[in-house]
Amino acid sequence: MSAELREVRDFLAAHEPFSRLPAEELDRLPAKLTMRYVRRGEELLTEGETNDAMFILRSGAVDVLSGQVLLDRRGEGDYFGYSTLVGEPESIYQMVTVEDSLVLVMPREVFAGLHAGHPVLRRYFDSATKRMRAAVDELHDTRFQALSTPVAELMSHGAHTVGPGESIAAAARAMEAARSSSLMVTDSGRLTGILTDRDLRGRVLAAGVDPSAPVARVMTPEPATVAPGEPALAALLTLARLGANHLPVVDGAELVGVITTGDVMALMRQDPVYLAADLARAAEPGQLTGAFRHAAEVTARFVERGTGGAEAGTIMTALVDAVAVRLCELAEEELGTPPVDYAFVVLGSQGRGETMLASDQDNALILADDFEDAAHGAYFARLAQYVCHGLDAAGQVLCPGEMMALNPGWRMTARAWEDTFTAWATAPGPDALLHAQTFFDLRVVHGDERLAARVRAAAVSAAKGSRRLHVHLATLAARRQPPLSFFRGLVVERGGDYASTLDVKKGGLHAVVQIARLSALAAGSTATSTRDRLAEGDLSAQGARDLTAAFDCLQAIALRHQAAQLRAGEHPDYHIDPARLARTDRDVLRDSFQVIRSAQNGLATRYPVHAA
Repeated sequence: MSAELREVRDFLAAHEPFSRLPAEELDRLPAKLTMRYVRRGEELLTEGETNDAMFILRSGAVDVLSGQVLLDRRGEGDYFGYSTLVGEPESIYQMVTVEDSLVLVMPREVFAGLHAGHPVLRRYFDSATKRMRAAVDELHDTRFQALSTPVAELMSHGAHTVGPGESIAAAARAMEAARSSSLMVTDSGRLTGILTDRDLRGRVLAAGVDPSAPVARVMTPEPATVAPGEPALAALLTLARLGANHLPVVDGAELVGVITTGDVMALMRQDPVYLAADLARAAEPGQLTGAFRHAAEVTARFVERGTGGAEAGTIMTALVDAVAVRLCELAEEELGTPPVDYAFVVLGSQGRGETMLASDQDNALILADDFEDAAHGAYFARLAQYVCHGLDAAGQVLCPGEMMALNPGWRMTARAWEDTFTAWATAPGPDALLHAQTFFDLRVVHGDERLAARVRAAAVSAAKGSRRLHVHLATLAARRQPPLSFFRGLVVERGGDYASTLDVKKGGLHAVVQIARLSALAAGSTATSTRDRLAEGDLSAQGARDLTAAFDCLQAIALRHQAAQLRAGEHPDYHIDPARLARTDRDVLRDSFQVIRSAQNGLATRYPVHAA
């Protein structure tokens, strides 16, 4: 092997997932690739066109865009172009270099051979493609486009300036004193140029220019600008096109500030799509520490802007899903290829896509039927420990009821889960009821979706015809009475830690969740979200609409309460003081609780809840 091929081999060996290929495969691979030099600003892939290669960045940087919306920026060791090699007929992204780059090109047939012959590589690129596809879908919903934020909200005001006749040395001292990486060059108040730390390195030090020379000699003259009212996207695209890091902000002829790449990237990190992408790139669990709190803060910002409960729940769920998915991937990287297929499923509010800002973890493992405990049990026990403790460190605390994959009873084969559901449906004891109602919310986030679909279908089938189970579930739903007095007054706690507050979850949100779950199961619906269950269940159309409205209102009030708690540095909960609400919100609470009470009374006419 030549020295050049050896360098390429070592480069691949240092980056996932090629680092996990067998040594002999790695030795053969460099000779099958070609090296390409690409200048800054060149389009490597065009959105909507076919592509027959995957690209690996040896050096440089590439922006991934969809419809002029920036999805990601790839750097050394990153890959792109693989979506067309794993199912997409045409490129769904545009790829543009933002600096001169060296790219390794892997032809389709080489990628196909690796993809077919090595499961670890197949899982890596398939999951990455799904994540990017989801990001595109979400970005095309304008509610999630943080890049529509006006430049004025991001820029630094009071840009530091220097005259064109000042010496380079004086400008450098001014830059250091201001702790700024750029100076705007102005002449009689008019912007004539920009001087950056990169200019000092490249045009002064490297070129041997005398520091006593005037700034005008080395500045970038007549720089591109952006207006304060333009969206952040416009600034980002200009920065990317120029390969620059600083952009003057000009209002008419007046210099009003400067915006940097860092300003825009900080904004992106507040966007759920970009946060999800960051989570997906975590190299080890420590990089996910505090991720749940960060996700809650991002979601809270959307709540404060008026985002509805359904959308906020979707955002929060997508982010905590991303943490779980990445932990599963990291566990597989550390433990090796899973010995049998499996599905990591989430339950409860996360399973329903209704994760709030204060939610613990509920999850389980569904294992393929060829699982053997003696041969495979240790692997999945370690995987469960890795993921569940990783989620806990990320801020999604362990379930106090131990309804997690950490519990051996929540790691079973698909066949065993089917048998368990049959037992729960035919002889539902107290523990079985608690477990069953949570498990009916299952949703796969990583692994074999077919295993989860099979178990879900069996569970719904077993539950649909079980009148006994329906009665028990109806009793649970009717037992959680709303905090409403006989005369429609709001009932609050009289003492303790939550004095003068009411629990909007216990007799409100959770009661609707239980009614919706029972309604859907009785109708044989496989829906998981509360809103979909109400729409597809066996309630009257008016009853379903009323409960949906009540759920929406309660969720919105709870989320605003939790967002305010986060802003105050408190731990979010569901205990709301009605006296601190606006009168309209108190009226909404009363109306919502009355709808729930009426629905619970309706259950008593359909099921003998008193006999349970």
